Amino acid sequence: MCGRYYRQADKQRIAEAMHAEVPFTVTPSYNIAPQTMQPVIRLDRETGKREASMMRWGLLPYFAKDAKPSYSTVNARSETVTTSAIYREPMKKRRCLVPADAFYEWRALDATNKQRYAIALADLKTFAFAGLWDHWCSKATGETVESYTILTTDPNELMTRERIHDRMPVILSPADYGRWLDPGDPARPPIDLLRPFRAEKMTCWQLSKDVGNIRNDRPDLIDPVPRELGLFAS
Repeated sequence: MCGRYYRQADKQRIAEAMHAEVPFTVTPSYNIAPQTMQPVIRLDRETGKREASMMRWGLLPYFAKDAKPSYSTVNARSETVTTSAIYREPMKKRRCLVPADAFYEWRALDATNKQRYAIALADLKTFAFAGLWDHWCSKATGETVESYTILTTDPNELMTRERIHDRMPVILSPADYGRWLDPGDPARPPIDLLRPFRAEKMTCWQLSKDVGNIRNDRPDLIDPVPRELGLFAS
């Protein structure tokens, strides 16, 4: 699962990390939540080059009757992505990269308490989630919405050792960015890339409870807190 993440990368860092054209200003965001507009990377249909686009997090399928679906599409399960009515067409030809620096998870300690974690690459570099996007257009008004979802898979050893969560987002290696974006043969999408990222290349740390409020969006949200204080730190 991935219901919140942060991105320190600005326009230049995204362009360098994703080898993409970023034609607009991007500012860091330390508490990215569903339904917000965020940069994703896709292939330009005419040039075939990587380009950044601003999309809404939470995929709105092209066949939706209105712009407010009654189901959550923030994440898509890798195991069913080729058969789901919502995701099978985007999986064939509308794949994207979602730039991030870490994702947040809440580990349940008991019935009422949870510990907040940030999970990132060990070198703390900007990476890409495997994403899918879609284009929706209202037949009544002509309103259009471009939106995306983040794919999830089984947890790696870091996630299970820390007992953080039983799912994790799909993180792609830079060497696989091209194959993920390339439409290739629609009948044979690169489902082999939908696997847990190597645990030895990742790290995690505990956060204060402030990250739980989506109105908080500031650099110190990602500061680690001592493990013995994590639950109560403010």
